[in-house]
Amino acid sequence: MSKDFSVHVEHVTRVEGHGNIILDVKNGKIEKLEWRVVEAPRFFEAMLRGQQYNELRSITSRICGICSIGHSLASLKATEDALEVKISEQTAMLRRLAIHAENMQSHILHIGYLVAPDLFGVGSVFPLIGTHTDTVLKIVKLHRLANEMSDLICGRTIHPIRLVIGGFSLVPTEKQLVKLKSQLEEARTLTTDIATIIHSVADSLPDFTRETEYIALSSDDEYALYDGVINSTDTGKHPAYRNYQAVMKEFLVPQSSTAKYAKHARESYMVGALARFNLNSDHLHPAAKEVANMFGLKPINYNPFMNTIAQLVEFSHSIEDSLYWIDLLLERGVREEKPVKVKVKAGRGVGIAEVPRGILVHDYTLNSKGYCTKANCIIPTNQNHANIQLDMEKLVPEILERPEKEIELTLEMLVRAYDPCISCSTHYLDVTFV
Repeated sequence: MSKDFSVHVEHVTRVEGHGNIILDVKNGKIEKLEWRVVEAPRFFEAMLRGQQYNELRSITSRICGICSIGHSLASLKATEDALEVKISEQTAMLRRLAIHAENMQSHILHIGYLVAPDLFGVGSVFPLIGTHTDTVLKIVKLHRLANEMSDLICGRTIHPIRLVIGGFSLVPTEKQLVKLKSQLEEARTLTTDIATIIHSVADSLPDFTRETEYIALSSDDEYALYDGVINSTDTGKHPAYRNYQAVMKEFLVPQSSTAKYAKHARESYMVGALARFNLNSDHLHPAAKEVANMFGLKPINYNPFMNTIAQLVEFSHSIEDSLYWIDLLLERGVREEKPVKVKVKAGRGVGIAEVPRGILVHDYTLNSKGYCTKANCIIPTNQNHANIQLDMEKLVPEILERPEKEIELTLEMLVRAYDPCISCSTHYLDVTFV
C-alpha cells in the first residue's frame, strides 16, 4: 500500500442520514481524520415554541421515522412532568410494550438489513436474498412481527396516534393481546436461529477496543428502557432528572456545524444497546443472557462493534419482557381507561427514555396557558458523535498497513455499529451575521 492515500466516503451507506468519513495519509502519517456530519439542520426545538402542550408529542414523533414511539414517550413524559399528570399502572405497562415493539423493530432492521451484509461480505442485503434466503425470510418475519406489535399498541408502525397525555386513546383488547402473545412465543425460535446465524459469521466483527464511558438509564427493578435514573460507568447514578445537563454536556466541533457533540467524565461517552448492556445486564431475562453468553459478551465490553450483538441480546429480552407484561395485563384484565384530565398550568418538565440508539431527553417549559416557551431535545446520536470520532482516531493507526479498501470498509463498519440516526441529531445551525 502507498504511504500516501485518502479515504473519502461520501456518504456512509446503510445508516440513517448523511455523514462522511475523511482520512488523508501522507508519508505514512495521518494528516486528517474526521467523522463529519453534513446533514442539513432540522429545527424541532424551534418548531415546538408557541405550540400548545397537547400538540408537542405529535410534532416530536416526526423527528424520527424509526424512533417515533420513543420520541412520543419522552415527549409525553416531559409534558406530564410539567403538568403533574400521573399515569395509571395499565398505561405504564402498555407503554413498556410500546417501547419494546420499537426496540425490536429497529434492532432487527439494523442487524438484518444494515450489518449482516458486512458480516457476509456483500454490499447490501439484496445478494443475501439469493444466497441466504431462509435467513432473510426469518429476519423479515421478525421485523414484520415488531411492526404489527407497534400497530397494535400505538395505532400504527410509525408516528403513533394512540399515545396521548395521561394514557391511550384506544387500548388493545384481551383477544388481541392473546394473539400477540402467541406470535411472540413463536418468535423465540426464530430469534435463536438468527443468533446462531450471526454467531457463525461473528469473526467478521473487528477485534477492537477503546476504553470509554457508557451512559444509560438504570433501574433497581428492571432492564431500564421506559424509566430509570441516569447511570454512568464512570460516575455512577445521577437521580436528578432535571439536572441531566450536568451529565450530558453538549459542545460544538468545526466539522459538524449542524449536530452538537456531548461529553461527561471523559472526552466522549457512548449510549445505546452496548451501554445499556454494560450497565444493566444483571436485569436481562435468562434467554437474553444465553444469547450474550453465545458471543462471549460480558460487561464491561469496550468494543463498539459489539453494539450490534448487544442489540441482538436486547431483542431476545424484549420478547421475554413483553410476554411478562402481556401476562400481567391479561391477569388483571384490560380496562378501557379515559386519559387523565389535564389542569393547564405553567411549569417545566423533563422526559427521559431509552430508544434503540440510546438515552433520549425531552425538556419543555410551558407558560400558564399551556404553550411551550422553550424546548430542548438531546438525541442519542448527538451523544455518540464524539465517541465515533475518538474510536476512529484509535482504530486507524492500528489498521494503517492494511489495504486501502479494507481500511475504508472497517471505518464504515465502525459508523454502522453505532446505528446512527444522523439526521435526527442535526438540531443546530451556527449563523454568523456579516
